[in-house]
Amino acid sequence: MRAHVTLLVTAMLVAGCAGGPSSTPDAAAPPTPAPTTATPSANSFSPTDIAWLQLTAAMTQRLQPVLDLVPTRTTDPAWRRLAVEVQARNGADLTRSLDLLGETGAPTTNPHEGHDMPGMITADEVAALRSTTGTAFQRQLATHLRAHLAQTVKIAAAEQRGGVQPETTALAAAVIRAGDADLARLEQLDRPAGT
Repeated sequence: MRAHVTLLVTAMLVAGCAGGPSSTPDAAAPPTPAPTTATPSANSFSPTDIAWLQLTAAMTQRLQPVLDLVPTRTTDPAWRRLAVEVQARNGADLTRSLDLLGETGAPTTNPHEGHDMPGMITADEVAALRSTTGTAFQRQLATHLRAHLAQTVKIAAAEQRGGVQPETTALAAAVIRAGDADLARLEQLDRPAGT
């Protein structure tokens, strides 16, 4: 049964890796959690837990270079503040994800290296961001950040439904809360003038 569940989770992640462009968060559905039949102990990780930790770490690492650009591409204090706060949360989430992955015994390499999945910013998109400033930069940033946050919330919700390890599902709940709050702030910032 464990081998069957592992193969199912792997198949779901491969399907996600073949998803559409990262700027369209609805291009691919989040991985559907694999069914589990065993009741795990507090320290055991299911294949769903491991898959989510690997994917969320990869997505968080991919966003980092974009957030690093904000101080040099816009002078707007609200955009700068949002970037700093998202970056701080992402850094804490990444550290926790990697710590939990270390406890799983799974390989420490990134299985999503080079994959352009929904919510992941591509190298070309980062290059485009580097070539813009001001309002144009903010519009592009909003598009990419919205896609990232929406997909992050979706996959964290999938982990909450299908994960079994308490610390991992608790991290997923925190990611959902922060992601929803950041999306709401982003919508306020990205409103056209006068609305």
